[in-house]
Amino acid sequence: MILSAPRPFWMAVLILICALVFGAPQVRAASSCGQGEAAWVWTAPLKPRPGVPLDILAVAVDEDLTALWVTDPEGRRTPLPMVRGGGPPWSLRGILEAPAQGRYRVEAQRAGQVAACVEVAVGGGSGERGAGKWDLANQALYAAWIEHLFDAPPEASLNFASLEPVLRDARRNFLHNYLGQGDDRQVFATPDCADLPYILRAYFAWKRGLPVAYRSCTRGSATSPPRCEPAEIETTFTQGAASAEVFRQVSRRIMDRVHSGSGRTALGDDASDFYPVALKRAALWPGTLFADPYGHTLILVKWIAQTQDQPGLLLAVDAQPDNSVTRKRFWEGTFLFAATPSAGPGFKAYRAPLPDKQGWRQPLNRDLDGRFGLPAYSMEQAELRPEDFYARLEGLVNPQGLDPQAAYEATLAALMEQLETRVRSVDNGEAYMRAHPGTVVPMPRGPAIFETLGPWEDYSTPSRDMRLLIAMKVLDDLPARMRRHPELYRFDGEDPRSAAARIEELHAQRLQERFITYTRSDGSSWRLSLEDIYARRAALEIAYNPNDCVERRWGAAPGTPDFATCKRRAPAEQQARMEEYRPWFRETRRPPR
Repeated sequence: MILSAPRPFWMAVLILICALVFGAPQVRAASSCGQGEAAWVWTAPLKPRPGVPLDILAVAVDEDLTALWVTDPEGRRTPLPMVRGGGPPWSLRGILEAPAQGRYRVEAQRAGQVAACVEVAVGGGSGERGAGKWDLANQALYAAWIEHLFDAPPEASLNFASLEPVLRDARRNFLHNYLGQGDDRQVFATPDCADLPYILRAYFAWKRGLPVAYRSCTRGSATSPPRCEPAEIETTFTQGAASAEVFRQVSRRIMDRVHSGSGRTALGDDASDFYPVALKRAALWPGTLFADPYGHTLILVKWIAQTQDQPGLLLAVDAQPDNSVTRKRFWEGTFLFAATPSAGPGFKAYRAPLPDKQGWRQPLNRDLDGRFGLPAYSMEQAELRPEDFYARLEGLVNPQGLDPQAAYEATLAALMEQLETRVRSVDNGEAYMRAHPGTVVPMPRGPAIFETLGPWEDYSTPSRDMRLLIAMKVLDDLPARMRRHPELYRFDGEDPRSAAARIEELHAQRLQERFITYTRSDGSSWRLSLEDIYARRAALEIAYNPNDCVERRWGAAPGTPDFATCKRRAPAEQQARMEEYRPWFRETRRPPR
């Protein structure tokens, strides 16, 4: 009789046997399935279909998760291969490649105990988009989504022509085709650096049914940071699943409003889209904005913990005026921090809209005390000198201290990363000039060379070159920094002065060993050593103009071997103004507006 019994009876018998063998508590844990208070499991797409991969993402904000288990409609329970995200928040991502029709149970476990659980009907309906507000669960999911979106081995060079290929890649984007409309095939996403944090938030809000807020702001002045108008709160996505065209329209409205001043508002300003947070690991989640004093912004995407053999890393992405998106590591050459009356720089969180009786509002600073799933507001960064700011962050990234040589090699790698990114930017400018022969790109006057619109913004490189010159100076100054801040390094009994001298010798060696290659005007390749580039620092102070040939943009001058193929020169009037502006670059000091 048992052999011919229907499947539900067999499953009851199996559960009874498990209870007798392993004890009742495990059976009770397995029989309940629900989200945790600090851990959640999501699946994508919202309406799973048989034979179509089911993406699974588990996220926790209290401590690490260790395993994903899936129980199929037949009752078979198996562990799922997964990709791990760092924390906080901690995450596990796995894919069920070809699920059959029926009900699946997905468990996120920690040390053998279920931290969160969800049941999914494949081929039998649609899941829920969530609470419709930026609660702790959605904030955690956003952070994990950002981390997996830009994931790659730390040593890999990660760059894209724009944000579009990132969002269209189902392997990266957990929310790819989340609404089941094929909506990512034609997604619109070409933000520059100021737009990038807004468009990522808007995309996430589109898929998850959330509001997004943004403000029109001034650009500030030499004596005051930008000020913003009242928030515009876009609720289109909260009213039901929207099409890719609606997302495009919303994105365009946002991009037409925001600019490089939007992230530079004063740290204590309530009327802002972003607010400062404490310099603590628990507050700096993926998705956190870094606004530098001069208008550039980056978005944190991953923390890589320090080990005995490898230094820690803090990774971020930024977008450029040509819409390219590149991953970078934290260091002084990319995260510029300075005390200035014209900006409120530093790490900032998004001031997510909250529901109230009138609909939605942005929280004030006094509201931001850790409730609502938002990081607490903190003025800590306002009290720090640049050197203290970098020392504090270095302590977070490498709490065990750094081996001097490992510190040098990591800084060198970051500099080479910047140089390779500049190769691509200059090449983009060359491609534009070749496609528009005879064109002279108008050059703005004064500080506007750093902030403008049109081809100059897209193809000149004054901001990038300023950061590059700073980065070269940081690498050069590293031995002196070891003498000034020995507490940041692990000398293992070696005298700090001796270690610094050893690094100076290593630096001289590496200058001759590291190279970049650029394409000259005639299409031939030319290789420059890092030593060549350091020797050309003075030429690189005026190498940002796309009207100059590519050879000049890499510091070549008459008499240098690579100059022979140069066929284009900026107008004399522009050359004169670049000489006038040269002190800004020589002193690596952005001028006031």
